[in-house]
Amino acid sequence: MLKKPIVQFVALVVFAVFVAGTWASGDELKFGWLRFYSLAVFVSYSGLVAWDNFIWRWPWTQKIKSVPRNLRGTWRGTLDSFWVNPKTGLSPNKKTVYLVIRQSATSISVVLLTDESRSVSSVGEVTDDYTVASLDYMYLNRPDSGVEHRSRMHHGSTSLDIIGRPATRLEGRYWTDRDTKGELEFVERRHQMVEGYQEAEALFD
Repeated sequence: MLKKPIVQFVALVVFAVFVAGTWASGDELKFGWLRFYSLAVFVSYSGLVAWDNFIWRWPWTQKIKSVPRNLRGTWRGTLDSFWVNPKTGLSPNKKTVYLVIRQSATSISVVLLTDESRSVSSVGEVTDDYTVASLDYMYLNRPDSGVEHRSRMHHGSTSLDIIGRPATRLEGRYWTDRDTKGELEFVERRHQMVEGYQEAEALFD
């Protein structure tokens, strides 16, 4: 979200250009117009706040291709790990996971909840080249204390294709600095945002 000082600076630049243009054209300068400066900053800032938090995700606004797709809410899906247990030669079964997305027009944060850990994004973005839209983010995974002996904390990255406008499905891959990777798919969504795995289960069940 643009900060108020930035809005003030932009308004000041606009005013300076207006004054310079008026002076260069030989027209009379009326500095009484300065009383509208604070109003202009207030209106501009209020408009940006409204856009960043609400207007961009209205259904009619989401039809505009240059507007980021609205992914806000809690998604339920599956995680399919490609890791192979050296003792058994088998990969783990698919597990149910939840993706909690908090999003504005200019920022996004993602939390992946599993029955053993949570992954919190450090940086992320929604991109759309008018052919493929995707959610890409880097994260830090923190396992529950009871499984730390076999699953240590690690960093990773995820790239999910966004299907539909409005979005109806997310699918893609993740990979970690433990040299593991896998696939993720999310097909169910609730607009509420939860804090933990049990709350996510209750939200869908």
